[in-house]
Amino acid sequence: MRSRNFHFLLLLFRLSLRHTQKPTYFKHSLKFHAMISSGNPNIPDYMAAANFEEVEMAYYDSNMKTPEPRHALMRILIQNNQQDWEGMSEGYINYEQLLRVQTDSFKQHSNQTGGVHIIQQMLGCDWDDETEKVIGYNQYGYNGEDFLTFDLETETWIAANPQADTTKQEWDGNTANNQYWKNIVINVYPFWLKKYLIYASGFLDRPELPSVSLLQKTPSSPVSCHATGFFPHRAVMFWRKDGEELHEDVDQGETLPNHDGSFQMRVDLDISSVTPEDWRRYDCVFQLFGVKEDIVTKLDKAVIRTNEGKSEIRGDGD
Repeated sequence: MRSRNFHFLLLLFRLSLRHTQKPTYFKHSLKFHAMISSGNPNIPDYMAAANFEEVEMAYYDSNMKTPEPRHALMRILIQNNQQDWEGMSEGYINYEQLLRVQTDSFKQHSNQTGGVHIIQQMLGCDWDDETEKVIGYNQYGYNGEDFLTFDLETETWIAANPQADTTKQEWDGNTANNQYWKNIVINVYPFWLKKYLIYASGFLDRPELPSVSLLQKTPSSPVSCHATGFFPHRAVMFWRKDGEELHEDVDQGETLPNHDGSFQMRVDLDISSVTPEDWRRYDCVFQLFGVKEDIVTKLDKAVIRTNEGKSEIRGDGD
């Protein structure tokens, strides 16, 4: 249950932060998520997780004695280099105190020392192995909202709201700490990301195709093309009309992780202006990195799953 709570809170944090991030796609990623909570007896005081290629690799919280691997890839890493795992485990545990110290100002400067409070940090990098471009990031959320984002170019902090201004000014003055964070996200994290890619080559070469369904809440609702169970996460999905990709009347959802390490995504089509005779002109296309054939699902009332319930389908290869 503690892990599910953590994933739910992380999802809220990601949904909040995505509005401050540029919608740029990179091929590989390494992220570290940490969370400090107070006043909530239902979740641990401290939780941390490492994500590689959007898959959770390791997890730790303050109710555990040691961090635990969450994926076969991490277990391979442990077998090949126990020393790396021991250092990582020690870092998970010790980081709790560092995060508490550096974020004590959040509550103090906001005059919110009592009650329930949640502080989250997302630290990591994205790396494009074709251009060699690295994008690093260090972002904080406070009580479910954006709080501070580190600007790598100026080595200063961006306050998301007036409550964060005092902390921003305090942290901007700590140039040594800011240089430390910049080195972490543009040098240290890319080093480990590339190292993990060597271990992961066998896994990434074995893509898993999804099951694809058409979903609709009511006859007047948009039709959602939903794919789940695919791996790796590098995939795209879109609606077409007469073979041409649609951009209007389309709502693209996020790629989200499943509990088994696979992923899911959706794309919605507003059919309010589509006449019944034109339905056959539309289809949904799913493309997975490393797989030549697309999964194409025709827009067909007979296969749409509604609240009344209809059987799940699989898209046919194009």
